Amino acid sequence: MSRTQIPAGYRPALDEYQTQLAIAYVKKHFQHEFSCNLDLKRVSAPLFVTTDSGLNDNLSGVERPVTFDIPDVHQNAEVVHSLAKWKRMALARYGFPVGGGLYTDMNAIRRDEVTDNLHSIYVDQWDWEKVITRENRNPDYLRSVVRAIVDAIVATNEQLKAAFPQLHTVLSRDVAFITSQELEDKYPNMTAKERENAFVKEHKTAFIMQIGGALRSGKPHDSRAPDYDDWALNGDIFFWHETLGCAMEISSMGIRVDAESLDRQLKLAGCEQRRNLPFHQMLLNNQLPLTIGGGIGQSRLCMLMMGCAHIGEVQASLWDDETHKACADAGIMLL
Repeated sequence: MSRTQIPAGYRPALDEYQTQLAIAYVKKHFQHEFSCNLDLKRVSAPLFVTTDSGLNDNLSGVERPVTFDIPDVHQNAEVVHSLAKWKRMALARYGFPVGGGLYTDMNAIRRDEVTDNLHSIYVDQWDWEKVITRENRNPDYLRSVVRAIVDAIVATNEQLKAAFPQLHTVLSRDVAFITSQELEDKYPNMTAKERENAFVKEHKTAFIMQIGGALRSGKPHDSRAPDYDDWALNGDIFFWHETLGCAMEISSMGIRVDAESLDRQLKLAGCEQRRNLPFHQMLLNNQLPLTIGGGIGQSRLCMLMMGCAHIGEVQASLWDDETHKACADAGIMLL
């Protein structure tokens, strides 16, 4: 059953080829703004990792990775869900200094994703990671990095509108920061998604902090794997998507776990068995640098800036027949 909702009267601002040009424009100019703001260097990254490496992102723990065997090397592999752990290993391997970092194109297949206007089984994002000091492991530093990313997004949006005058998306640099517990306290009778929509509608640009641990209600705001973000020092960047009238998450990010927070979160999540995996052993033995990192959705950023109603307007993926029909009837071309 299609979960696609087409806003009344919606028509794409750009035709099919202009859309492709605008996608290329966003990707070129945002990478420049973002990498300069955060002092990041581009690297190449894997599409898949071995199953027993412990490097794949387990997301909320129930999603199934796409797996396959490789007879020639006698190993099983899985397509990455994200590069959260791989990036930290890469920083150590390449010898990045404190203050330096990397970014890369990350392409993933999330076979169990529930698709709708914002969600696809295909994920494309800029994954990034930066070496920090122990003194940087605090909320003020986290907020400063969030502001640098938002500045890069807003600057790219202004450049895009100058290049494509048909576009009129307005994005705010003024970030409203709130913890997930403060959000629950503010809207106690709403679901987590309803709380996000209410807060971001009011503030337009927001960063919801401290995601993963249980709130006073007994439930987390959202699920997070226990072995990359420190749940006390992470969060999601949201912008208000005017076309759909909803909060759109553009980035999940955070200061990464150290040995102490990894130990604590593995216990809380009931994932003690991961301690023996190579990546986790290195972390617990303080053999990896302290870092901050995250992912920034490429298709979502294009969709936001171009005011698109469906993510399939800016990426090639697979959709059910009802979604194809709903979009075709509304004059929306899915790539």
